[in-house]
Amino acid sequence: MDIGERMKSLRQDRDIRQKEIAAALGLSRSAYSNYENGYNAVPLDILAALARYYHTSADYLLGLTDNPAPPQK
Repeated sequence: MDIGERMKSLRQDRDIRQKEIAAALGLSRSAYSNYENGYNAVPLDILAALARYYHTSADYLLGLTDNPAPPQK
C-alpha cells in the first residue's frame, strides 16, 4: 500500500472528507486530492502534519511498517 492509499484509508476510516483534512492541513481540497491520488509527492511538512493529525507514524504512512500505532516515547 502506498502513501496515498494509506492517507485515503485513514481518512475514510474516520469518516473525514477530503475538504476537512485539507482545511486542517492548510491546503486546498484539490492539492490534498493530488497527494492522495499519487499525482504529487507529499512534502515532508505535510507528512509530519498527517502523522500528528492521525496519531500515527510517518513510517506507517510511508509503508515502512504495517503498525499504525505511533512509537512509544
